[in-house]
Amino acid sequence: MIVQLNGERAELPDDATVADAVRVVEVDGERRGVAVAVDGEVVRSVDWERTPLTESQAIEVVRAVQGG
Repeated sequence: MIVQLNGERAELPDDATVADAVRVVEVDGERRGVAVAVDGEVVRSVDWERTPLTESQAIEVVRAVQGG
């Protein structure tokens, strides 16, 4: 399936979940400080593995960083 991942076209497996999208942008592992929104709705990290994605959805994966 084709989705928009952080503003870029991305191809994911047909059975992809939010967790798969997080792995694609290489922020998997430490979940603290990572936020995900699908079509503008925030998905809690505990739901990443069980939240399926569908064709043409917009997924934003961001990591909070310290600095000033």
